Amino acid sequence: MDTGTTAFMLCCIIGLTLMIPGLALFYGGMVSVKSSTNMMMMTFGSAALVGVLWVLFGFSMAFGTSYGGFVGSITEFAGMKDLLASQTTISGLQVSLFALFQALFAAITVALVSGAAADRMKFSAWMVFAGFWAVLVYFPVAHWVFAVNGTVTPDATGGWIANNLKAIDFAGGTAVHINAGAAALAVAIVLGKSASWGQLRRPHNVPLTLLGAGLLWAGWYAFNGGSALAAGNSAAIVMVTTFVATCAATLAWLAVEKFKDGHVTGVGAAAGAITGLVAITPACGAVTPVGAIILGVVAGAICPYAVGLKSKFGYDDSLDVVGVHLVGGVIGTLLIGFLASDSMPNKVNGLFYGGSFDQLWRQAVAAGAVLVYSFVVAYVIAIAIKKTMGIRVAPEDEESGIDAVLHRDAAYELSPA
Repeated sequence: MDTGTTAFMLCCIIGLTLMIPGLALFYGGMVSVKSSTNMMMMTFGSAALVGVLWVLFGFSMAFGTSYGGFVGSITEFAGMKDLLASQTTISGLQVSLFALFQALFAAITVALVSGAAADRMKFSAWMVFAGFWAVLVYFPVAHWVFAVNGTVTPDATGGWIANNLKAIDFAGGTAVHINAGAAALAVAIVLGKSASWGQLRRPHNVPLTLLGAGLLWAGWYAFNGGSALAAGNSAAIVMVTTFVATCAATLAWLAVEKFKDGHVTGVGAAAGAITGLVAITPACGAVTPVGAIILGVVAGAICPYAVGLKSKFGYDDSLDVVGVHLVGGVIGTLLIGFLASDSMPNKVNGLFYGGSFDQLWRQAVAAGAVLVYSFVVAYVIAIAIKKTMGIRVAPEDEESGIDAVLHRDAAYELSPA
């Protein structure tokens, strides 16, 4: 084992864990004061559930020996048996630590979907959805994208996107962001519009949202840099491209806001930063710093308009998971085909660096496959929940506030004791 890599990954795991409260604050500040606790609980609840499922069989489904490139063996590492005592290493990293790093990817991805369900979904229905979606969608898709042949055991086969299609996704543009964004669209459609649809929604606490975005930005260095699985040059390059793409996207989003509305907002700054982080996630090891700036500008300029599609098409994606994560993830995944440089860790040239269309079509197939699979399965899960236990709170509960009805744990004490 490489002690330097171990120490680096331990730090990355702490950074990834801070993304859980970061996402809770980011989402919690953007919703009504009557449902802020519920929004944050959806993040913490799903993260806890996915963590348990990951140890029981999720890691095995994602990184076990493949069944046709689609999913790993459910039993091979069930309960993470023998992994804690195993001397197996992945790039000098103890395999159990790698499993924990990937567990946090799973937890954060599932929690992202909850942004489309704000103010109106039963907490019990959300937890059921989170569990089924993790098992039926995230674990298999993580296998497609992250399970390179021989990752855990030398002779084991991995997922079809990583090994057969050979699309580039350094840290989860497809498995995390397109995956979560497509599921969020399905959930929003099944849930229907909230009672406040068509009214001007105001975040109840912009500073909380900005604080959450800042924690996510900090944690994203662990998200992307840690995906290098070593404290070396690749991790350093990835952190540089992550930083500069985020800066560029923030500026681009604010410029669009100024052009469209005549002013810039705190929520816009937070959304722009997250957009840049989303878009650079698949490409952070493929593009140069200048390429990262271009990628960030493109994502930061397009995603504000993508957010507006919900008004045009009538789906209530409450916290813009579709406009930011789905669209941003697609942009970042596809732009690898144009902006990749073989001087970067992924060693591939895109069209603008003398390459052919070969990498572009591979990126497009990966993005499209994850999008369609996630949307269809998420829609089926949500419909099944709606027809059995019910998916949405009662109209009167939505009006009075989910925090008071479901949790009895309001975010703020609004009246004297």
